[in-house]
Amino acid sequence: MRYKAAKGFTLIEVLVVIVVIVILIALLLPVLSGAKAKAQRTVCVNNLRQINLGVRMYSDDSHDASPSPGLAGMTVSNILSPYSGYKALMKTYVGIDGTSSVQDRVFACPADVSNPSWLVDEHVNFKALHFVQKSIHDSSKFDYSSYAFNAGENSTVALRGKSVHITLPGLGNAKLSSVRRPARTLLVAEMSALFPYSWHAPSVHGAVCTDWNGTMYNDSRNVASFVDGHVNYIKFYWNDGFAFGYDPPASYDYQWSPN
Repeated sequence: MRYKAAKGFTLIEVLVVIVVIVILIALLLPVLSGAKAKAQRTVCVNNLRQINLGVRMYSDDSHDASPSPGLAGMTVSNILSPYSGYKALMKTYVGIDGTSSVQDRVFACPADVSNPSWLVDEHVNFKALHFVQKSIHDSSKFDYSSYAFNAGENSTVALRGKSVHITLPGLGNAKLSSVRRPARTLLVAEMSALFPYSWHAPSVHGAVCTDWNGTMYNDSRNVASFVDGHVNYIKFYWNDGFAFGYDPPASYDYQWSPN
């Protein structure tokens, strides 16, 4: 009894199949990457809704005061202490008791995985500033929070340790009910918005920078919450210095100042 030999694939057919698979992967990767980025933003939006509500509950119980530790502890080497200090005051309102830690997931943006070296590295080489794979939420320096309260006190301050004067508009010394434009005034935003750069859509990701400003980009997109309670994914304006030191042009969808 004779058996027919099984016909195998020719080399050309195998190559064609491989090419088709490669093309399909190339087509699917952007879709999968976009879906992952959208999912991360959704988590971040939900986090900020909870934190925003917690800040408002704190304010209601504190005679309308905002959860700001004040600017007294701000120095050149610790300029962000007022912006991260809100968490210690209001975290019980989002169900967190005891010492802050990396387990405080409501304060963790899942996209918070890449940040400028000057922000998260203890020993920074300022001749080669770049983005590094480190999370702000993993750092005790920021009280394990990816998010910053709009803590400026709408005034010009002198930083201790150096003759530097900067203007810091914000809600740090304001009654929340006195905010004139609550739908436009920031309450809590991703820490990256303060500079600004973006975890979600970086203008240049992983690029080596030649100066301080090389890690900050105009129109970087970040998730932010507002005094009226809504949360949005918006562009942040950068002109010079830190973005949290001035209000943007009227064409942008936010402001730091309560007026």
